[in-house]
Amino acid sequence: MSIDVRVATDEDRERWNEFVERSPQGTLCHELEALEVQADHSGAALHPLIGFKGQEPVGLFPVFELRKRFVATVFSPPPHIRVPYLGPAFLNMGKLKQRKRERRRQRFMDGCLDWIRTELSPRYAHVRTSTGVADSRPFKWNEFDATPEYTYAVDLARERDELLLSFSSDARSNITNADEDAYEVSVGGLEEIRLIHEQVKNRYESQGIGFDVPVEFVLDLAERTANGHVRPYVLRVDGSFVGGILALEYGDTTGRWMGGVRTDADVDVPTNDLLDWAIMTDARDRELETYDLVGADTRRINRYKAKFNPDLETYYSLEYGSWGMRTVASLYDSVK
Repeated sequence: MSIDVRVATDEDRERWNEFVERSPQGTLCHELEALEVQADHSGAALHPLIGFKGQEPVGLFPVFELRKRFVATVFSPPPHIRVPYLGPAFLNMGKLKQRKRERRRQRFMDGCLDWIRTELSPRYAHVRTSTGVADSRPFKWNEFDATPEYTYAVDLARERDELLLSFSSDARSNITNADEDAYEVSVGGLEEIRLIHEQVKNRYESQGIGFDVPVEFVLDLAERTANGHVRPYVLRVDGSFVGGILALEYGDTTGRWMGGVRTDADVDVPTNDLLDWAIMTDARDRELETYDLVGADTRRINRYKAKFNPDLETYYSLEYGSWGMRTVASLYDSVK
């Protein structure tokens, strides 16, 4: 039986988040409300593709269409808003034998990419998968170039002391020797999201790097997501904001999305070590299993992230289009 790929109907949309939750590749940003927020703030048209084998769902693939000067481009996730992962999410494949699993996955991806070519005729496409996508061949066999990308993930499913002891000596020292009366870490709300966003924007711009993520996008994502959470962790000294990290939480994973930049505040507190530790211990206490440090491709930043003794995980950047059209890639913001 073939795979039927279509744009999600109203009935499909009612069950979309249920399917995301069941998929090993599902993330907060795959949820329907999050997809709608991404479309709203990127100026893109959302096409939530879904595939069925008979009545059984086999995959989701949300894609975003952008047209500039009559040239169509397709993204997943859309550019400019620094969503870490998106791409396809597969269902009901875990119990299949390898040959049957590969065939079903390939037919689903063939159906999605055929729909994109027929209905949208893009001159350029860019897809960034989640870490749950281990096989880039269905894209490579459809004329995409695949580039492996990397992130770090900390295993939280262990005792607190064991987790801390796995860190480098300087990380352990910064955490254990910090004067707990000198600072406070808390999870805030919309105002704290604004503070973190402003700090990140200022830090990027001070280095001559553009940061055009609208704060309204982050606020809308925080308010409209159905099952995930945007959690702003902030560190204050004497009641004043010093630094923060926006964590994206979904399922058994929390991720270090935005923030953790160098602070300009003159304080003798290891701000980012304490923020990362607070996120990890909070997540662990709530029985989450993984802390995704979101990105392991920048040598300078990796030195900091690697001190938490994370595991290296792979995802894929997938690109389609003629060499001339790949200049359009400058539209696409990296999260690294």
